[in-house]
Amino acid sequence: MRSKNKENRDLPPRMLRRTRKLKNGKLWVAYYYNGRDEAGKRREIPLGNDINEARIEWARLERKILPKSICLMEEVFDRYSDSIIPGKGLRTQADNRKEMKLLQAAFGDAPIDSITTATVAQYRDARTAKVRANREIALLSHVFTIAREWGLTDRANPCFGLRRNKEKPRDYYANEVVWNAVYAEAVQELKDAMDLAYLTGQRPADTLKAATTDIAKEFFSVKQGKTDKHLRIRLLIGEQLTGLGKFVEDLLDRRRAAGIRGSRLITNASGLRMSMAMMNNRWVEAREKAASQAVMNGDSELAELIRRFQFRDIRPKAASEIEDISHASRLLGHSNEKTTKDIYRRVGEVVSPTK
Repeated sequence: MRSKNKENRDLPPRMLRRTRKLKNGKLWVAYYYNGRDEAGKRREIPLGNDINEARIEWARLERKILPKSICLMEEVFDRYSDSIIPGKGLRTQADNRKEMKLLQAAFGDAPIDSITTATVAQYRDARTAKVRANREIALLSHVFTIAREWGLTDRANPCFGLRRNKEKPRDYYANEVVWNAVYAEAVQELKDAMDLAYLTGQRPADTLKAATTDIAKEFFSVKQGKTDKHLRIRLLIGEQLTGLGKFVEDLLDRRRAAGIRGSRLITNASGLRMSMAMMNNRWVEAREKAASQAVMNGDSELAELIRRFQFRDIRPKAASEIEDISHASRLLGHSNEKTTKDIYRRVGEVVSPTK
């Protein structure tokens, strides 16, 4: 019969929870099956420390199908957050944790098998941030895929076949006038970050983590944080330095003259590496100065274009200004050219006139 202990009332029959406060202040929790041995004497069988795994083992001992109604989405989300998210890239982890909070609020109290395609569609339609809703549903879909692997449900993934909100890729292109306006107002470390991002076509995070250890002979090595893809970008072609090669050579000369010993390439004058927050602060300051200067010159349209310019637009600017799309796609680390063409190429195709 069910334990009279209030601590176990949320558990299925003959399942017990044991808690103990450890010396370090943390709470130890374990689960047991209140069973019998061959002689009929009471015996507590360990089920482990994870509530979901304990319930699966309880179901095996009970020789019953696991009651899905007792497996709440909140517990599935928690297990996914603890075991799956930490294995992803840092940026993806941060995004997933934000998305998980919204999913927890919407679905946390629901039994896993009560979630249907119609339920997820209602969530999609209720969200005002339509693009973010697509990302949240993508995460929810993966949660269900993993839950099936864990044996927490045997139903079809309710996110499969669900229509997603239409997305319009960002199409902003920073032309030479906009680039030069911001670049002129940038401090040296921001100029270095802009140049390195443009010449390598890499994401902001990968640009800022570039180090002297990435420079080897005629190549500049990149390991992309989002995809783990490795690239070797040429510093030399034959005996001739590439634009990146010239930039790196000049940067290293300036570092030696300033006595900078750290390995990070993008640093301030004192050799302090530039974090994303530091870079964003310098970016906003330079962009606002450039926009204000345009307003003073009576060009409000240029000021508006400048204010729309984001550091992340440098990567598609690089992709747009390489005429060979195959070259652009390889530089950006894309597995196919369609991604480069549909999302990152933000200028028209080069064509010849009729005559």
